[in-house]
Amino acid sequence: MFGRRRNARDRDLEGTTPNHGAPDQAALDQVAPDQVARVAEAAQDGGAQSGPWDVLEPHPELVRVDLGSLQVPVLDGTDIQLVFAEQHGAWVLVRHQLSEMQLQAFAAPKRSGLWEEVRAEIAAEISGAGGRSEEREGPFGAEVVGQVPAEPGKPKLRPVRFIGVDGPRWFLRGMFLGAAAEDPAAAAPLEAVFSQVVVVRGDHPMPPRDLLELRLPPEAAAALEEQARAQQAQQAGQEPNRFNSAPNPFQRGPEMTETR
Repeated sequence: MFGRRRNARDRDLEGTTPNHGAPDQAALDQVAPDQVARVAEAAQDGGAQSGPWDVLEPHPELVRVDLGSLQVPVLDGTDIQLVFAEQHGAWVLVRHQLSEMQLQAFAAPKRSGLWEEVRAEIAAEISGAGGRSEEREGPFGAEVVGQVPAEPGKPKLRPVRFIGVDGPRWFLRGMFLGAAAEDPAAAAPLEAVFSQVVVVRGDHPMPPRDLLELRLPPEAAAALEEQARAQQAQQAGQEPNRFNSAPNPFQRGPEMTETR
């Protein structure tokens, strides 16, 4: 699933130049040009313009939402959300029509990637849940596709697909649900988004597999804090105070959505 995108240093060491990271050309040809726009143009440029990218390496200038450790390109027809969950941490959710892609970035060792280990763990987890999976080669290298129970204990299965890339001290994982889990044409716009994500690892030490921090853009965070304060004031039967800007650090606000 997480086939590492090689850079010049990898080619010097390994002597090979696999073209991972570009969405499937045949699938992209089935997508309306105005949907894929500049994101797909960059991804199709012979692999030379295809990521995911580390923030310290040259990358195409595109409109991206800054979510801290991940800068996610904005594609026409997509909806971008930042989701927080107590048990599973935070992830970026990108929706396009009847498909969605979940993105998470993790700290990784300096000299080795995580994807080979994680693929085996995903397969074991799917099997333990009563599903089935297999590995195959995809546009980003080895990936895992499978069928998982739609609900715990129920026989009905739904398709799922995992892709990923090992970068310099980071690991980016994408999970596809809905039509994109099995239809290349439906997956193409989300693959185009994945191929142009910029990862901001930071210089601070982190244990491997720790989630890289995700956060709302400052403008969105301020708007959500103001909305939360107004809701609290209404619940307390008081008029909201526009001049009271002290946020509650323990108050979880609603999710951020960016729609294009």
